[in-house]
Amino acid sequence: MTLDTISSARAFGGEQRVYRHASAATGTDMEFAAFLPAEALRGEACPTLFYLSGLTCTWENATTKAGYQRLAAEYGLILIAPDTSPRGEGVANDAAYDLGQGAGFYVDATEAPWAPHFAMESYVARELFDLVSAELPVWEGAVGVTGHSMGGHGALTLAMKHPDRFRSVSAFAPIVNPLDCPWGEKAFTAYLGADRATWAAHDACHLVEQAGWSGDILIDQGTADGFLDEQLKPWNFERACRKAGVDLTLRMQGGYDHSYYFISTFLADHVAWHAARLTG
Repeated sequence: MTLDTISSARAFGGEQRVYRHASAATGTDMEFAAFLPAEALRGEACPTLFYLSGLTCTWENATTKAGYQRLAAEYGLILIAPDTSPRGEGVANDAAYDLGQGAGFYVDATEAPWAPHFAMESYVARELFDLVSAELPVWEGAVGVTGHSMGGHGALTLAMKHPDRFRSVSAFAPIVNPLDCPWGEKAFTAYLGADRATWAAHDACHLVEQAGWSGDILIDQGTADGFLDEQLKPWNFERACRKAGVDLTLRMQGGYDHSYYFISTFLADHVAWHAARLTG
């Protein structure tokens, strides 16, 4: 598979790059951002962290707003930020912000008109993972995943569904229980059909109770987040982890909202947390 470099810029001794490639999973061209620290530029194997973005976002939101380059350079981490959905002419879409392009929910759609292109679980956890591992100096077995909101849902579910690939997991304000929130119910009905029994395989609360997690989990959640009570419900995941005996650190951050101001404030803690688990 060929990686085309769209852009590259020096940052903190490394390079912030954006790549494009043809995706077999989505049947479209896909773009992703990759920060390579100085160690990676020298060809040294580096631990790697995937960052999954939320609704309406592309790779650009985290790349320009989160400030992760300095942190990734400090810990010698490769940081990969994929897009949130397939895009382009002929790709199904919806007028609403929470369905269609920009809202792939990190699942493989089975329903029309989404099924031909919306295969974001296969894309992130298989195709992109394998591509990055083959083309960049990724330290084998030292890959973690984090994400925000819809991307936090993706981080938690993909880690638990693919524990052979992701060694560490954290999240910012994740959608933890899509079976019990409007965002999840809308997206899963469209992408997976009306049978709620099939949704459970993509619900973090259900997955942690059924499959558990061998390590610990870190979640930060702002108390002033306007989506907290209706869409996010972190206490549901807290109860599920307690029931499953999984070590969860849920930090309720007073006065913080759902924005990148919140993410950038606590990102250093998450990068350090992943670095310790990926290199320890």
